[in-house]
Amino acid sequence: MNDIRVANWSELMQALYDIPKNALQRYRSDLVYRGLADASWGLENSLLRLGGDYINVEKPMLRGFRKYAEPGSIPAETLWVQLAVAQHYGLPTRLLDWTISPKVAVHFATAEEQYYDRDAAIWCINVVEARSLLPEKLREVLNRESAFLFSVEMLEFIQSLDEFDRLAENGRFVLFFEPPSLDARIVNQGAIMSAMPGATLVLSEFLLNHPALYYRIIIPKEIKWEVRDKLDQDNVTERMLFPGLDGLSRWLKRYYGPGPCRTH
Repeated sequence: MNDIRVANWSELMQALYDIPKNALQRYRSDLVYRGLADASWGLENSLLRLGGDYINVEKPMLRGFRKYAEPGSIPAETLWVQLAVAQHYGLPTRLLDWTISPKVAVHFATAEEQYYDRDAAIWCINVVEARSLLPEKLREVLNRESAFLFSVEMLEFIQSLDEFDRLAENGRFVLFFEPPSLDARIVNQGAIMSAMPGATLVLSEFLLNHPALYYRIIIPKEIKWEVRDKLDQDNVTERMLFPGLDGLSRWLKRYYGPGPCRTH
C-alpha cells in the first residue's frame, strides 16, 4: 500500500494539497479522490457488492432501468449517459464515484458516525498517469479533444458494454469520465466516475499492480471528530453536497447530535 498516515488536520491538509505547479505554472491537481469510511474497504463497485449472479444481471438491470424510467428522465440514449444516471440514482453498476475536490472526499470518509471506530481512507489516483494504460483508440480521443477527462459525448462511439470490454484485449485499464450535470448534487460534489472493462474487475486490485498510479491518505479514527468539525466550519456538509430537504435534514441530525459524547 502507498499509504500516508496523518496525525491531525494540518497534516491532512498538507497531504491533500501538496500540489506542484503544472506546465502552465498553475497549482492544479492531476488527481481524483474517493473517501471511504473504513480504510480496510477496497474499491469494489456496487454491482460486485450486490453478490449472487451479479455478472449476468448487469445488462438486464440496465435494460430495465432504461425501459421503465419516466420519459425524459434519462437525458440521452447513449450507454454512458444511461450508466451515469443509473449510478447516480443508486442502481448497482460497474462504475465508481470520485471527486475532483479533496475536501468532498474527506466528507464522505467522515460523514457516517457508525464507522468512527475505524480509520478512514482517501484514495488518490493520478488520472494523467492512468491515461498511459488506456488503449490507443481512447488515448487518441483525449489527445484530439485536448481533454483531461472524458465527457460522455466523447465516449458515444462505444455503444455497448461488450464493445467496451473488448477494448481490454491488450491489457486492463481504468477510464475516468465526467457525468452529465444531472442536478446540483453532481455539480456541488465535483463528481467524476470511473469504469473498468469487465464487471468482475476490482480497481484496488488493479492498482496494486500499478503503484505509480495512486496513494492513500489514512485518517486515524482518533481525529475523525476534529476533521468532521473543521469540514463543517468550511461548509463542506450534507446541506451543500446533497441540496434539498433530505441533505439539510441529514446535516442537522449530525450537527446537533451528541457527537463524541454519545453514550452506548
